Amino acid sequence: MIRRPRRALFALALVAALPLAACSATVSMQPAAASNDPACAAVITRLPATADGQDRRWTDAQATGAWGDPADVLLTCGVSEPGPSELVCQSVDNVDWIIDDSEAPNYRFTTFGRSPAVEVYLDYDDVSARAVLSALGPAVGTLPTTGSVCTDRVDTPEPDAG
Repeated sequence: MIRRPRRALFALALVAALPLAACSATVSMQPAAASNDPACAAVITRLPATADGQDRRWTDAQATGAWGDPADVLLTCGVSEPGPSELVCQSVDNVDWIIDDSEAPNYRFTTFGRSPAVEVYLDYDDVSARAVLSALGPAVGTLPTTGSVCTDRVDTPEPDAG
């Protein structure tokens, strides 16, 4: 009689552990210098479960987010606020982003006119920048504005940002 409850308990534990085995590993990231800013915490709590069809994953650093397996989208809050730049500046859903395509097909988008700043690093071969930035917009848009705005900004994100 004792064996049957043990087997049932073991089977139940095994079934409960199966979904955990299918989960992706934690994404290792580095926190930004200002990652402890309360505004970053507000952003992180509002991040979407998906970005351009990519599921959100756990990260091991404060004020970060990741989507996809492998991680195609990485977000870091609390990075240095960019100053004036010659890089293209684009507005997506009322958030201005400076676009660095120097590592194409990996693109780096950094908020402009928001404090603290957010950086999004994505693989343009696997995700649409427009879709990702639109998904992140409601969370990132909660950051306080500094009064700085992009000049000569591009309001339609084609073709540079997908």
